[in-house]
Amino acid sequence: MKKYITVIVVLVSFFSCKKDKKEADVLEVSKPEISLYILDGGNIKANNLNLFAQGDTYKGDSKLLANAYYVINHPKGKLLWDTGLPEGIVGKEPYTTPDGAFTISRPDSLKNQFSKLKITPNDITHIAFSHVHFDHTGAANLFAKAKWIVQKSEMDFITSKEIKNNPFYDVNSFSSLENKEIINGDYDVFGDGSVIIKSMPGHTPGHQVLFLDLPNEGPIVLSGDMYHFKENRQSGIVPQFNHDIKQSSKSIEDFETFVESKNARVIIQHDLNDFNTYNRRMY
Repeated sequence: MKKYITVIVVLVSFFSCKKDKKEADVLEVSKPEISLYILDGGNIKANNLNLFAQGDTYKGDSKLLANAYYVINHPKGKLLWDTGLPEGIVGKEPYTTPDGAFTISRPDSLKNQFSKLKITPNDITHIAFSHVHFDHTGAANLFAKAKWIVQKSEMDFITSKEIKNNPFYDVNSFSSLENKEIINGDYDVFGDGSVIIKSMPGHTPGHQVLFLDLPNEGPIVLSGDMYHFKENRQSGIVPQFNHDIKQSSKSIEDFETFVESKNARVIIQHDLNDFNTYNRRMY
């Protein structure tokens, strides 16, 4: 009798494992098919790199930065993350800001890059900025039909007196975006955990980063301006022009904790090496 009971237990265990495996396979198959296009929003020469630190960390240094933006394809829509430098400078000679701190250029337009992907601005269903500095909102008005996902704290700042005459912002560059989804904290864009906006304030009041769970590449986080280049991240350095230094330091801690919990790869949006590594690749 004991022998038969043992056989039954083994058989139940075997079929239970097969069932669990089938359920796991179903879950794997049902994972949303999302993909990522990494596009070129222009170049930024930081002539005064010390702006990206406290004290004299980078005194006398300069650095060429990328300015990427991204299209995320999802079965339920397309999200545009950032839009690059102003479209008005496309094809023109590099422009240096009056204070000499930055030299900017944009060789190619968003529409031209979209045409190579066989999409148009009207195909974008959602738009979100890591933050509303002018180098991230330069082509935003092309997407008036898209739902603009924006943190309440960022919107409050946009409509405040504090933003007026601040050279880091151009509110006219996104003035056509009227279809707003105002959020307060983290936000699951398509409701399935594959594309999540993470609130990481400090660089601006409503600064955010983007988590993606890609079928082939796994978890990726687009950094926004949490960091501008790898050295910033290695040392946890906060730029002196951030809106709130203390809040930025806290967000850096939260960011690294989140990245570690997800075992995610970080793409630093302004880092030229990251851009050259992933540019023109689709995941």
